[in-house]
Amino acid sequence: MCKYILSIIRAELLQNADAKTLESAQRFFREPVKLYGVKTPVVREIARRHFKSIRHLDKTDIFELCEDLLETDYTEDAIVAFDWSYALRRSYEPQDFHVFERWVGAYINNWVKCDTFCNHSLGTFVEMYPQHIERLKRWPASDNRWVRRAAAASMILPARRGLFLSDVLEIADLLLRDTDDMVQKGCGWLLKEASRCHQQEVFHFIMSRKGEMARTTLRYAIEKMPPDMRRMAMER
Repeated sequence: MCKYILSIIRAELLQNADAKTLESAQRFFREPVKLYGVKTPVVREIARRHFKSIRHLDKTDIFELCEDLLETDYTEDAIVAFDWSYALRRSYEPQDFHVFERWVGAYINNWVKCDTFCNHSLGTFVEMYPQHIERLKRWPASDNRWVRRAAAASMILPARRGLFLSDVLEIADLLLRDTDDMVQKGCGWLLKEASRCHQQEVFHFIMSRKGEMARTTLRYAIEKMPPDMRRMAMER
């Protein structure tokens, strides 16, 4: 019965797919991406509605359904899976990190999947169990660009709340010299969110490292700062 729900979901996604949405969505990616062509709000409504019929299941069973969705490689299926994993956040346990880390390495292969999962499920998880931030600090050494971006993206939610500043800056420092523009943007985004609550500390970090920081990272990082700070940071 549980697996049958997945076939219903895929049928609904196909029913809601259209060529115009597919063509428009493809423009946001440089790499090949599997898409049905369904608008994100529609995908999220389908995920929300069908979660009601599985919420009684054990978390392990729901994670298994999530993995079945992820294995198709369709981005819309991944959004459903990651919305379901986030819906389980009140029942997260420390050992769930092993599942989440495996998903990042095995199934995340574009920025939508990365940011959807990391900004919600993983971001909430590390707030609940900050001891696992030490694991995130290994990700910048990965050969996988999306694992490296995930190190930054998983800290976005805590950074926005002003949490774990020293860890945020350490992860940013580990990513600072990355040559991949998707990782550079993730690093800059992380610094920008941290600057909301810790403007002076982040500005000092930027000024002390701007010589080795990609201009892409720098522009993202200073986006929310006052004009005089932005001007100083951009000076060569």
